[in-house]
Amino acid sequence: MEDLMQHQSVHIEQKPYQCTECNKVFGRKKTLKQHEQIHTGEKPYECTECDKGFIRKAQLMEHQKVHTGEKQYKCTECHKGFIRKAKLMLHQKVHTGEKPYKCTECPKAFRTNEVLKKHQKIHTGEKPYQCTECDKAFITNGDLKQHQKIHTGEKPYQCTECDKAFKRNGELKQHQIIHTGEKPYQCTECDKAFMRNGDLNRHQKIHTGEKPYQCTECDKAFILKKSLKIHQQGHTGEKPYQCTECGKAFKTNGSLKQHQEVHAGERLFNCTECEKAFIRKSHLMRHQIVHTGEKPYECTECDEAFNTNGTLMQHQKVHTGEKPYECTECDKVYITKQRLNIHQKVHAGEIPYQCTECAKAFLRNVELKQHQVIHTGEKPYQCTECDKAFMRNGELNRHQKIHTGEKPYQCTECDKAFIEKKSLKIHQRDHTGEKPYQCTECGKAFKTNGNLKQHQKVHAGERPFNCTECEKAFIRKSQLMRHQIVHTGEKPYECTECDKAFNTNGTLMQHQKVHTGEKPYECTECDKAFKTNGELKCHQKLHIWERPYECSECDKAFITNVGLKRHLKIHTGEKPYECSECDKAFISNVGLKHHLKIHTGEKPYECSECDKAFITNVGLKHHLKIHTGEKPYQCIECHKAFITNGELKRHQKIHKKIIPMYVQDVLKSSTGRLS
Repeated sequence: MEDLMQHQSVHIEQKPYQCTECNKVFGRKKTLKQHEQIHTGEKPYECTECDKGFIRKAQLMEHQKVHTGEKQYKCTECHKGFIRKAKLMLHQKVHTGEKPYKCTECPKAFRTNEVLKKHQKIHTGEKPYQCTECDKAFITNGDLKQHQKIHTGEKPYQCTECDKAFKRNGELKQHQIIHTGEKPYQCTECDKAFMRNGDLNRHQKIHTGEKPYQCTECDKAFILKKSLKIHQQGHTGEKPYQCTECGKAFKTNGSLKQHQEVHAGERLFNCTECEKAFIRKSHLMRHQIVHTGEKPYECTECDEAFNTNGTLMQHQKVHTGEKPYECTECDKVYITKQRLNIHQKVHAGEIPYQCTECAKAFLRNVELKQHQVIHTGEKPYQCTECDKAFMRNGELNRHQKIHTGEKPYQCTECDKAFIEKKSLKIHQRDHTGEKPYQCTECGKAFKTNGNLKQHQKVHAGERPFNCTECEKAFIRKSQLMRHQIVHTGEKPYECTECDKAFNTNGTLMQHQKVHTGEKPYECTECDKAFKTNGELKCHQKLHIWERPYECSECDKAFITNVGLKRHLKIHTGEKPYECSECDKAFISNVGLKHHLKIHTGEKPYECSECDKAFITNVGLKHHLKIHTGEKPYQCIECHKAFITNGELKRHQKIHKKIIPMYVQDVLKSSTGRLS
């Protein structure tokens, strides 16, 4: 009779038995007693296999099936086994997609009433379970217990394959799938498979295009609510997860954990090809592509391919012109948020990454790491064709194309081809005349940002590279290295056609054009052609009569700064290049070299028409005009023509009536006037 009365109380919702600890009410006295054991911590039913205790006998019996491995309830769809029938019924809803328990506050639906109740507390804000160690509160007692393990450091669930331990059994099970490689959840749209059902559900939204969570600040939408929350922190600037070691703050707990591994020095994922180790498996996988050379993500607009899908997506913005991240300080826009963040440090004056060897500081950690290799001299990337080694893998890849002769990027204006697309773009500016990088100090424009930066050092007076032999300092390291060859006298680049040797490979290549007769740079004003673009530019200034370099001592002006510097030595009387054979000194090293040939008797430039030989090539060229009869320098007054410009200038003095002083004195004494 008592059992009937207890049962009837279910229908009339009568719950006469109340807990004195938490005010919960129950329909039966027995249920109240079982509940009270939660508060007292009493667990009378103990497992003989392990130390676990349970409030109810039924819970113990279910638990014992874990040790026996007995799973009598099998799913007919996927053959999964379960200890309890209730768990099987719950699992079957995964296949049917049935979610009968709907939330009245939002469109969400759930498989069980228990999960719905838990969810509804999100809307009410109810968090009845509070941690005694900190101020955090939780929706369920289970969540509180999990949290308390953070304070105790307890991780009772250990993996038998590796040494990793976990706070929850669910986390251990998820981890164990890594060792088995099992991916039971397969997408019906594509061939992708997943370890967890949640991962599959998220993936399927990619096919449906469903992004239910929209940002109120911008038009971006997300598949997950969690992703929206992280995105919103970008607008608010909120970074709630702070590192206790260095004070750095992060938007997500996951990012903080990854960062903390840097301090711990823990790098669990090792590359089998080289000795590199990584904090994350994804980092290792990205690195391994370096060894395989695999670039599976191809751009549909151009032929470029990429290691990761993320890099491809960033690249595609180059074609669309999309730059969604705008700087609030200036008008600059960027393809990625990361680039914007780096740029904003310029305005803040923040350069956080400092080199411990020298005083240099950098905006990015990557830039600092690249710089530090200069101090260590480490060159881990070695060419298999020659003995050359490089600091970066990208430099090695570029170098290897020299051996293969591969130049995939061809100019449509001329026949030149290039190893890199970037080099082609810079070259094309020669044809278009485009110079997008302008100096704010003097208005000078440059083809590349690198050239502009080097130029700006001229205004700053910055010359960080000092010669140890003399007091000279240079803007660039390459300039210093070229200069140092002056002291050593080293000329490692020899011409295969003649015995001449040169300081740099570039000078050798220019010289070789003398033998080939190649002059690819043509003047559009006249028919003259030149070996280098620099020579052409100097020549073009003759047509426009541009002589920007003026002497402050006299009225003379020069086409090049080098010409002005040489000329200034006439005023100062400076002749730093002395002959070791006689007392003569010269303004330039070239002048000294020519003079030294007088002592040695060396005349390397021979005339093919007669037996005459000359010290300089210029002397030979002038002489050859005697045989050809060529007289290119014509007087505009009397049309007389001359072999050299010097002869023309001397002749023009006749027309200008420039009479020497001693002649003027004779004329004055005899006639009293000048005619």
